[in-house]
Amino acid sequence: MKKILEAYKKGKCSTEDVLRMINSQANANAVNGDGAMALGDGISSGAGGVAVGGDIHGNVQIHLDQSKHHEQSIETNYLNRLISETGYLSLEGIDPVAVGCDNDARLNLASIYTALLTDRSKESLEQESFKHEKKMNRLSALDLLNKNQHLVLLGEPGSGKTTFVNFLAFCMAGQFLDFKEANLDILTRPLPENTKEDKQQQQQWDHGVLLPVRIILRDFAARGLPQIGKKASSENLWTFITDELKSASLGDYAQTLRETFYSKGGLLLLDGLDEVTEANKRREQIKQVVTDFVKTFHLSRVLVTSRTYAYQQQHWKLPGFDEAVLSSFTQGQIHQFIESWYHHIGEVRNLNKIDATARAKSLQHAISNSKRLTELAGRPLLLTLMAGLHAWRGGELPEKREELYSSAVDLLLYWWEKPKIVTDPRTNEEVIQPSLAEWLKIDRTQVRKLLNELAFDAHNRQSDIEGTEDIPEKELVNGLLDLSNNPDVKPVRLIEYLSIRTGLIIPRGIKIYTFHHRTFQEYLAACHLTDNNFPETMAELARNAPDRWREVALLAGAKAARGSESLIWSLADALCYHQVDDTDCQLSDTWGALLAGQALIESADLKKISPPNKIKFNLICQWLVKIIQGNDLPAKEREGAGRILAVLGDPRPQVISIDQMEFCLVPEGEFWMGSDFNHDPNSQKNEQPLHEVYLKHYCISRYPVTNAQYMEFVNDGGYVNPLFWSEANAAGYWKEGMFKGWFDNNPRNQPENFGPPFILPNHPVVGVTWYEALAFTRWLSEKWNKQALIQEPLIIRLPTEAEWEKAARGGKKIVHSAIIGNIRDKIWLKKSAIAFIQNENPVRIYPWGHTSDKDKADFEKMNVEKTGIGTTNAVGCFFEGASPYGVLEMLGNAWEWTHSLNKKYHYVVSDGRENEKIDNIRIVRGGSYFSDLASVRCARRGGNGPDGRHDDGSFRVVLAPSFSDL
Repeated sequence: MKKILEAYKKGKCSTEDVLRMINSQANANAVNGDGAMALGDGISSGAGGVAVGGDIHGNVQIHLDQSKHHEQSIETNYLNRLISETGYLSLEGIDPVAVGCDNDARLNLASIYTALLTDRSKESLEQESFKHEKKMNRLSALDLLNKNQHLVLLGEPGSGKTTFVNFLAFCMAGQFLDFKEANLDILTRPLPENTKEDKQQQQQWDHGVLLPVRIILRDFAARGLPQIGKKASSENLWTFITDELKSASLGDYAQTLRETFYSKGGLLLLDGLDEVTEANKRREQIKQVVTDFVKTFHLSRVLVTSRTYAYQQQHWKLPGFDEAVLSSFTQGQIHQFIESWYHHIGEVRNLNKIDATARAKSLQHAISNSKRLTELAGRPLLLTLMAGLHAWRGGELPEKREELYSSAVDLLLYWWEKPKIVTDPRTNEEVIQPSLAEWLKIDRTQVRKLLNELAFDAHNRQSDIEGTEDIPEKELVNGLLDLSNNPDVKPVRLIEYLSIRTGLIIPRGIKIYTFHHRTFQEYLAACHLTDNNFPETMAELARNAPDRWREVALLAGAKAARGSESLIWSLADALCYHQVDDTDCQLSDTWGALLAGQALIESADLKKISPPNKIKFNLICQWLVKIIQGNDLPAKEREGAGRILAVLGDPRPQVISIDQMEFCLVPEGEFWMGSDFNHDPNSQKNEQPLHEVYLKHYCISRYPVTNAQYMEFVNDGGYVNPLFWSEANAAGYWKEGMFKGWFDNNPRNQPENFGPPFILPNHPVVGVTWYEALAFTRWLSEKWNKQALIQEPLIIRLPTEAEWEKAARGGKKIVHSAIIGNIRDKIWLKKSAIAFIQNENPVRIYPWGHTSDKDKADFEKMNVEKTGIGTTNAVGCFFEGASPYGVLEMLGNAWEWTHSLNKKYHYVVSDGRENEKIDNIRIVRGGSYFSDLASVRCARRGGNGPDGRHDDGSFRVVLAPSFSDL
């Protein structure tokens, strides 16, 4: 035994090895009444033994009382059994590869366990209120158990309640046995942070090691309670514990265990309060047992777990118990679980560390970049399912979410209806409950079709667009009974069967069931619709109620397309069939076109489009352009249409092509520059004073420069030509075709890649410095000059901040109608034909005028934080935010470089602020997608170092005289 433990301490054998050898030698420590266990550099004994610290010299004999040794030995056996029952996670149903493989079939719980957070916070315990939930410091489940001697831990199915119970028992038992893989240090590991880094501070546990007892309340209610109607007490619980110990050949330990709980206290873990069979008849008895136990064994701590709905709505409340609800996993918890999962899977499957780490990062990235996967991963059970699928598929999830949901539904259905060992409440004997399909004597596909139909009916009647709909027990039971070919299946038995099952469909209340997550309700509804009058019914539902049926339609399209490519085009045609200019078009046509476009990018092969489908394709693209330029749909939907267009191929040449870039004419004249408090309550000191500035004619690009347009510069060798980079070269940022600024780890010859959607071709180019924007203007000037499209003194350059502000605010006089055209339209020559009107709001705060900060309409006119998009958008999605000259998106979306240095007002063009050779802060204007309203005003001045670049920084250009001609 000494050699075994020494090998274990040195990491040369696993916990499983120790358990196997201890169990086979449980009584071998007693030799002529002597026994010893060597730990590290000394000797440690249990109760009644002798502990010797330091090194061992000579012979040491330790004499143990035989009865004490027997107690010690049987306690060790008890703890070993508890560890074997709680310390491992079965991979059956999670990882199909694992089934049948001894090494892969289970995982060490401590290796993958991630601490659970609750809805309680330190602040709430101190009765402090916070307006913003995100500022609250949530307490872990362990923190709450540390603070509360009697606690009920609530959570939805799959939230981690039972895992927490098992982990507690595992670590406490391991601490008694000095296991390195299960102890208090592991129990109190730091909480994961959303920054993906752990806090250095351990979770708090002030009560030392407690002897644990774990009770599955379903089993106790079936075998340990007195007859219905009779009073119960803690004596019934101890009788049940004694019987369970006897069945495990540990009966002699029962009295010792009870005495320990009474005299020293222990940790009683009561799991699954809501899973008690015949709950209405047994509820009071269970409460009597728990209440009596708390009074009698007052030194012990008690943890009870239950599903939230059952405890809060079915009269389970336990007097004197605090309660808390488990929270969904945060980003930090998700990341830590995945890292732990693949670290352990790597060891189990002999993956090299580099491969295991790469797989972990792949899964983290897949979840982080999908809102729906992030929602699913918030539930530990579903995250485990995803991790299992990812590992099973060699480190990848299905590329399309429909395939992922299909695999997940199959596994959840397997969990729900697989054979299971249960206690028969009539005989109190353990029996093997067959799978649902076997019991009903039907094919499993029939069960699946019924669930598809139930999901469709539930989704069809649900009024909320979040969460899942209730399914009355009667619908589920009657549906299964109608399918059944087994005359012995009765409603009562079937209800008992369903009530203890967790998987695809779960109990949620009294005679109420629901699907595990809305995603699965939607997916199963989609499966039903693909089997019934597809695509007509699906399209009609989605066109008229898109908030409810959008995701169902997309999943149905993807599922149908897996069977036949032509079906996705049939769905697109059923969704979008009216011409753009039809006079009888309705809002349903607009929604239909948007959904058709989204369905195509998710499920169609866009590289191979037949001529008939090309007609449909072009029609959908025309509709998407109409959507982004209109106001029929909210800003977030218009932005979505812009993303779809980017993938399909944006047909707007003015957005995709340099030579078709549109400009807006800004006639010469005076305008008001800056701000003051009389006109703008958000006026800043660096915007003052409000003053008049005269500017000559110029043209400004209607949109910021897009990625597609900037890439023409890159592909034309724009980063190579030293003539475009003289200032950057002098400042040490550019050398031999490569640029390296403040934020760059390595030199680059294109914009910093921030990934989708920032890099989509119709989005404003971001990740470029002032020097790169300057080089672009020089390249374009040279290009158009060689093509004789412009000539001196006109050049393409960055706008001064005065030119930018006038284009946004308007002059004292403004044009009657915006004058817009591309470079070949030569709109700068049309100044003689301009019709002017008086600017009724020459000191306007926004390009469209003065509006209240609380006016929600503002958020439909620009992409800012409260618009809720959260990234840049395809240019042209905010036509209602146009300036008096027709310039679009001057506010929001992305900050824009100007030519100007950061100097105080008054603005004077000749005072050196337009000097290109000075390497200092340059003014940026307009705000971005995460700006507040105070930052998105015509007069707002920002600043940035000229070598800085961000994912919210872009630029536009002007066609104007060179500075020597101003």
